[in-house]
Amino acid sequence: EREREREREREKMRLLAPTLALTALAAGGFGVEAFTAAPLRASSSSPAFAARHLTSTMKATVAPPEDALNAGGAPENVNEECIRSPRGSANDWEVHKFGGASLATAELYRTVGDLLIREAAGRNDAGPIPTMAVVSARGGMTDLLVKVVDTALQNFDEATSALTDAVESQIALLKELAPPEITDVIEERFRQDERDILSVVQSLRMINTVPAVTMEVVTGFGEIWSAQTLHAYLQTRGVPCEWIDAREILIVKSDAGNAGLGEKGSAATGGVVPLYAETATRMANWWNTVGRDNGFLDLEYDGPDAKSPIVVVTGFVATSADGVPTTLKRSGSDYSATVFAKLTGAGRVTMWKNTDGVYTADPRRVPEAFSIASLKYDEAIELAYFGAQVLHPSAMVPCIDDEIPVYVRNIFNPAFEGTVIRGRSPTLEEVNAKGKAKNWRSKRGEIPIKGITSVDKISLVTLEGASVIGGANVAERFMGALADAGVNVLIITQASSESSITVAVPENEGERALAAINDGFELEFARSTINSVSCNGGMSIVAIVGEGMAMNSGVSATFMSSLARANVNIRLIAQGSSERQVAVVVDGNDTSRALRAAHMAFTLSETAASVAVLGATGQIGSSLLSQLSDQKENLAKEIGVEMRVNIAASSSSMVMGKDGCGLDAEGDAIGALLDDGDDSLEFDLDHLTETMAADVNPLRVVIDCTNSEAAADYYERWLASGVHVISPSRKVAAGPLERYQRVEEAQRDSQVNWQFESSVGSALPILTTLRDLMETGDHVKAIRGSVSGSLAYALSNLSEDTPFSEAFRQAVDKNYAETALLEDLTGLDVARKVVILARQVGLNVNIEDVEVESLVPDSLKGKEYSSDWNVMKDELLEDIKVLDADMAERARAAESDGTRLRYKFTIDKETGRCQCKLEAVGNTDPLYRLKSNENLVAFETERYSTSPLIVKGAAAGPDLAAAGIFADLLRLTRTYSALQT
Repeated sequence: EREREREREREKMRLLAPTLALTALAAGGFGVEAFTAAPLRASSSSPAFAARHLTSTMKATVAPPEDALNAGGAPENVNEECIRSPRGSANDWEVHKFGGASLATAELYRTVGDLLIREAAGRNDAGPIPTMAVVSARGGMTDLLVKVVDTALQNFDEATSALTDAVESQIALLKELAPPEITDVIEERFRQDERDILSVVQSLRMINTVPAVTMEVVTGFGEIWSAQTLHAYLQTRGVPCEWIDAREILIVKSDAGNAGLGEKGSAATGGVVPLYAETATRMANWWNTVGRDNGFLDLEYDGPDAKSPIVVVTGFVATSADGVPTTLKRSGSDYSATVFAKLTGAGRVTMWKNTDGVYTADPRRVPEAFSIASLKYDEAIELAYFGAQVLHPSAMVPCIDDEIPVYVRNIFNPAFEGTVIRGRSPTLEEVNAKGKAKNWRSKRGEIPIKGITSVDKISLVTLEGASVIGGANVAERFMGALADAGVNVLIITQASSESSITVAVPENEGERALAAINDGFELEFARSTINSVSCNGGMSIVAIVGEGMAMNSGVSATFMSSLARANVNIRLIAQGSSERQVAVVVDGNDTSRALRAAHMAFTLSETAASVAVLGATGQIGSSLLSQLSDQKENLAKEIGVEMRVNIAASSSSMVMGKDGCGLDAEGDAIGALLDDGDDSLEFDLDHLTETMAADVNPLRVVIDCTNSEAAADYYERWLASGVHVISPSRKVAAGPLERYQRVEEAQRDSQVNWQFESSVGSALPILTTLRDLMETGDHVKAIRGSVSGSLAYALSNLSEDTPFSEAFRQAVDKNYAETALLEDLTGLDVARKVVILARQVGLNVNIEDVEVESLVPDSLKGKEYSSDWNVMKDELLEDIKVLDADMAERARAAESDGTRLRYKFTIDKETGRCQCKLEAVGNTDPLYRLKSNENLVAFETERYSTSPLIVKGAAAGPDLAAAGIFADLLRLTRTYSALQT
């Protein structure tokens, strides 16, 4: 037993020896310049490279800590003439980079290979072009290899299964592209790689941790397999080609604290710097050995047999100055492409993506985003740094000195020109020399920004109340503590008071930053000379970028105002001194809304309203949907507005659009979706409210076309969550005073709009006129008029030949009446409108405070009618025939006196009396000449004391009511657009 135990210990030490040796050397301040290992695999182009780190024996050569290699800049003492100017070629090299989405299937590998062959053949009869392709791992492969490493400690069988899936899927794809005489040797290398990786991950179980270098080594195989797969296909096409394992060529130096892959989608650049001197030497050696052996130096670039080489290079992977395999961090293949472009003196770099270039914003979050035609290097760097996923943050740097243009194009739409990145932005000195700043809106047609971007998963680390120990010292120690901990600081702001400092850092580094600050100020915390340090996660950076911001006033105001109108709270603000970007930190849940709001504010897209219509199948709701559909193109063309109906609901069901882009149907077709659509849901106000609150569109509107008390109870919640409300319904505006006041307070607190113009006079601007009078300082004394379309029609058409019941039936048939017909006849409909008007002039009245004359007897008021509307209508119209004789008598009496019957309301502001009743009006009363489909409201004020201000016009029917709602919606949209600036 003792002998077996000693053997297990010896085996453990044998497996750990390489890692322990490297660790000891690094701790002693030695740099490992090279080391050799018992090779576990051999590469056709690199037998000596093998799998460093995958070893059981090791030999190392060490050097003093001083690094003799050049840490950047132009290559030195390297004969580059052959590689930078291939013999006989009239064209410079061109570098093409392909991401994982472009290499997800065998068909896509063929697409990439064929595109490379076409590009290498040249353009415009200018001859063949030496071509280099830098490739990422197949789509999803890196994540799969990360899973292999992550699961190895807990479940080795699961890790083995994941690795087998990764390798077998790549081999299956390889075999689709090339015959066995090409693939057999590659397949054997893949399987040897699999065995090597298993050896590494198995050893992790003994040390019970995952060294950063192990993760980088294992994940780098995705690119190695991808490059060989594409090379295999190119071999079948008979073109001069070879592949390069970039770990043999690209030597880099990483900053401390940047070990590992980095967070997926991280804003960090990784702190990786190519060592160009050593890298250029290796590139030249490769060209003059492997390139020569492949005949690349003797190719004919002219004549009928003209050909050019196609070299496939692994992106993402590299080797450290110590000879340890490393990576350029997540999404680093872009960086690989521009580094190799610099090494080869390329004439251009093309980044092939799955989008049409660099967009004004992430199209997944801002559907209206569009491709930018051109960018300066500086703008592209800012966009990349602040999260534009289409570019790697460091990718521009190698191209700037050599002025290599970078093209971003779509692999699935190669005919589209995409985005070209070239040239430098003006310096601050050059910008300031232009003179006085001008407001950007005065420059018609010029938009100061190029794009709007974001960085997700951000934490804010704040140190508060450190004034007593000296501001300068605090800032120095604060940043020093973060630097020592390897924390990547994205934004920093410092308050002049209290010496408070806040930095934005990647969320996965937040706790490390907090611990570093606590350690750095341990004594001050113990003495209570510093108030607190905090870390708040779940944040995002939103930034606007563009060289046109410099010396243009109003840009920041437009940006901040747009966020305020979208109800987005700003936690931190920072502006670069170059005036090329302004960045804010917001809650992560508000990111998409902030992006869309800013995009609209700078007129990069139309002002879009995300609309929910309740009562969509009713007469008013369906008419509104038809009008919105009919005017869609005109609104976009004439005023730059888009109304997106994202939710439509009936009393029993509702349908919702996807991703805030609106329903797939318009107009009458929405009703069909509600009735028969597969995607219709049961009507649920809670679900609707949650969806609207979560909607990322900055301008969200609920239009309540119902007569529902249940919907009325949600107004306060909608307004409090930043959703605007338009309500032809009178349930809230004329409902219980306490609820009305709560809703008004929610509106004021949230700085949103509650529009209910159409609740009084359909499309007539009655409430707008009243508000204008009061806001301009006029004092309202009384309001009189008639606001019942059905009674106006019935009374106007009442005659000896047409009894009241028949005239009212005609009004119903013309859709002039309320759905609840009794509310018209009892005066309740008019009474509600009176309450709305009275509250606008400051009278706190309820419906019970209005004196109402009912036209029907009490026996009909309390009668229960059928729930079927058509049956109810017939029954009620039959019952009101009892009114005919009395109404005919009152009409004759009025006529004999030279008057006419009108259902009139009066609001006396001074006495507070509100009433509505049937009244005979003389020819001096404005109502005397009221037509059968009209409403009329007369305002008696201090200014209009001798003759009232009258608002009069057709107001009966669902089409006019819908037009009033439409007008409310347009007013709200225009107000929103104006307030953003």
